[in-house]
Amino acid sequence: QVQLVESGGGLVQAGGSLRLSCAASGRIFSINAMGWYRQAPGKQRELVASITSSGSANYADSVKGRFTASRDNAKNTVDLQMNSLKPDDTAVYYCNIDSTTGGVRNLYWGQGTQVTVSS
Repeated sequence: QVQLVESGGGLVQAGGSLRLSCAASGRIFSINAMGWYRQAPGKQRELVASITSSGSANYADSVKGRFTASRDNAKNTVDLQMNSLKPDDTAVYYCNIDSTTGGVRNLYWGQGTQVTVSS
């Protein structure tokens, strides 16, 4: 069974930084991408950042230049360094793995970690 465990959320003042970490355990084959999504109250879950197996990163426009995602393929971990945080970044952040096994696409999610940015 695949499990994703996130850590690093919390409360920070605007302009501050946080680092989120996600570690995956279990048997995962053919990972297409690892990344982070977030969901604010009353809003849909949205992509924050993702990194493909080749290392190509994709970021939401709202976080470009402030957030940096990194992954360790050998350890199946993905981190998100968040700088210059804004109140609009307040949300529950979810780690995500997109993989394909036997031609079937699988999406795995962490339990979520709360990030709160105060003004």
